[in-house]
Amino acid sequence: MSGYTAHFRVWRGDVGGGGLEDFKVEVNDGEVVLDIIHRLQATQAPDLAVRWNCKAGKCGSCSAEINGRPRLMCMTRMSVFERDETITVTPLRAFPVVRDLVTDVGFNYQKAREVPSFVPPEGLGPGEYRMMQEDVDRPQEFRKCIECFLCQDTCHVVRDHEENKPAFAGPRFLMRVAELDMHPLDAAEDTGLDRKRTAQDEHGLGYCNITKCCTEVCPEGIRITDNALIPLKERAVDRKYDPLVWLGSKIRRRSSAD
Repeated sequence: MSGYTAHFRVWRGDVGGGGLEDFKVEVNDGEVVLDIIHRLQATQAPDLAVRWNCKAGKCGSCSAEINGRPRLMCMTRMSVFERDETITVTPLRAFPVVRDLVTDVGFNYQKAREVPSFVPPEGLGPGEYRMMQEDVDRPQEFRKCIECFLCQDTCHVVRDHEENKPAFAGPRFLMRVAELDMHPLDAAEDTGLDRKRTAQDEHGLGYCNITKCCTEVCPEGIRITDNALIPLKERAVDRKYDPLVWLGSKIRRRSSAD
């Protein structure tokens, strides 16, 4: 297929406001949306602000909304659009605009700091950890996360309710809690840290109503809802309401203290 001219509408502005600006721009075979944004910078809008780095779908930097859907610009091929289709590119809606397509995603780094890190088992040094392969495989899926924050952007708890942000970590960091809670060597409970309880009480797990919108936009294909959030909800409910689970946790805690 030969090149053609596409109609782009790109949001321009800053924290004080802005709007969509129309461009006619050349498109060549095999290009992605980020290629077109770069061409706009080179030919028509040299002051257009955009965040990007690897252009290989692994750094998560070029997140934006393309025709209203959160996507990576470097992984969205122009061939998925009709040639006469108007392509609208806007910044991530859930986060404050810095300028043009660049948003302030500091909220996510704040939430990352609020999740307690892995607690190594006592008495084992580096290189001495031993785990069954099936125990490794289960949380390993979550390690594919590139922190593009598309799941955070599309989650309606964050996207549509600014007031929820202080109490809600969002799917990316609830997935992190789930990953640590599944880790067979995480010794958090030995220190008195109950990840299931903190997921509910401190990270807002109860706000999630498992609509799977986070899973749908994940460029790595991580099944965030099915494999992380729903199992974490089940374990949190068991811990809080199942009397046998509650009693077992008390006995284990007392035994470890003795």
